[in-house]
Order: sequence, then C-alpha cells, then structure tokens
Amino acid sequence: MSVYDRSWYGRVLVERVERLIERADWERAYDEITAFERLLCDEGTVVVKFWLHISSEEQLRRFRSREKDPLRRWKLTHEDWRNREHRPAYEDAVEEMLAHTDQPRAQWQLIPAESKHYARVTVVETVADAIAEALKAAGIEPL
Repeated sequence: MSVYDRSWYGRVLVERVERLIERADWERAYDEITAFERLLCDEGTVVVKFWLHISSEEQLRRFRSREKDPLRRWKLTHEDWRNREHRPAYEDAVEEMLAHTDQPRAQWQLIPAESKHYARVTVVETVADAIAEALKAAGIEPL
C-alpha cells in the first residue's frame, strides 16, 4: 500500500495556482496523470483517490484553533494563511482536476470533511471496500 499526498497532482493545483508553470504544462499534466494511473491499474494496483472537502469557514476555524494551541501550532504556517487568499483559484483548479482525472479504475471519492471523525472513518471504509472488491474480481474471497 502506498499513500500519496497530492504528489502527482501538484502540477494541476499548486503549480497552476501559483503560476509556477505555463498553462500548456499544467493542461498536459491531466493526460500524464491519467496515463500513469492507468499503468498502475493495469499492473493490478488498486487506486483510490480522495478529495476531502471542508468549507472556508471550517478551514478558518481549524486554523484559529491550531494557532491558539501550543501543541498544534507547528502545523500552521504562513503559507497556509497565504494560500487561503487563493482559495477561489484553488477551487477552480480542483473542479477542473476532478473533471479531467476521474476515470473508471481510478475514480475520485469526494468526502465531506467538516467532521474529521466522519472523514477518517469514510476513507478507511472506502479503502477497505475497494480492496475487497479487487480481491473478489481476482477470484479471492476477502475475509
């Protein structure tokens, strides 16, 4: 099992929004991403992609909570606050990313994450279900 945190999606999100690359480069990345994910699936990898969505209000609440907590303050940086200013551009980039990179064997799972507990449980259940489904498809009955 591997967990990637936006690793190959940076080009169509951060690099796009921050204007670190040209439009042609991040547009080309959609095809590169889907081709890479198809290769993974063709080799038997179960690809489960999540987008955990929180509202701007909940994000701000969490930021303020972290800011006040000396044990969690390290999780919040100047970049987090700066990126909030670009939220509309990120929302546009996310919508386009979801539309261009959702595919039958590597579908996006959109998880409401206003509640951290709900989001975490939903992610674990979704991964377990995807693995069980892949095992069944391979003729192996999961426990």
